[in-house]
Amino acid sequence: MPEGPEIRRAADRLAAAVVGLPLQSAWFAFPALKSHEASLVGHRIEAITPHGKALLTRFDNGWTVYSHNQLYGVWKIAAAGERPGSTRSLRVALDTGRSSILLYSASDIEMWRSDDVHRHPFLMKLGPDVLDPTLTAVAVAERLQDPRFRGRALGALLLDQAFLAGMGNYLRSEVLFAAGLLPERKPADLTPAQIRALARELLAIPRRSYATRGIEPAKGMRGDYLTDTPEGFRFLVFDREGQPCPQCGARIVRQESGSRRLYLCRRCQA
Repeated sequence: MPEGPEIRRAADRLAAAVVGLPLQSAWFAFPALKSHEASLVGHRIEAITPHGKALLTRFDNGWTVYSHNQLYGVWKIAAAGERPGSTRSLRVALDTGRSSILLYSASDIEMWRSDDVHRHPFLMKLGPDVLDPTLTAVAVAERLQDPRFRGRALGALLLDQAFLAGMGNYLRSEVLFAAGLLPERKPADLTPAQIRALARELLAIPRRSYATRGIEPAKGMRGDYLTDTPEGFRFLVFDREGQPCPQCGARIVRQESGSRRLYLCRRCQA
């Protein structure tokens, strides 16, 4: 499943293609949404924004499409009115005179009044979005010490969207490595300095990934992906099992944590 940085970049691309343009047609595969097709024509998309791993497409008539790609959904951009050949099932098509945005294979799609969409059951369970520019390291440190989270192992906590929305598997490995912490550690056991360091990395690494296009490597690809800028996001431990740690030279190991793979250096994260 894509993580917060990938979803936000996808939202940016969709927004650049259609925001501000009047819709010439709208189409939904699900019968419960059919009644909205005609009423959206002529209205403009005001914004396409993520919250965690959900996407909110807001229209100027007071309605918002809530969608969650889950494992198989994918948004695509096409020329106006075009439907590229695909083996996937088309779920949503929003057409402007310049471009079309198309959602394939997703099953979690709903229409909500824009003023009420924050009450969506999924969104209400989410913590603050890790890529929200207003979220501070001080606020993250406070969440780490919240009774709901402070007694939980970091390996599980960092995947819990109720803690921080948009975190995911490659981000978890990289954050724990940068903070020098093992996944078994709990916030309750950390020193104030360790809490502050972890809070900083929980913001810095996802934001650097988003800004410099860091992506999880394709299956079978070694974790040596590096963007084309020196300050770009790089996998230092994720998917690098058996390779030398970039800090100390010890071998990076892989273990299962929360039923998902996690990579670490046992020397640097002792």
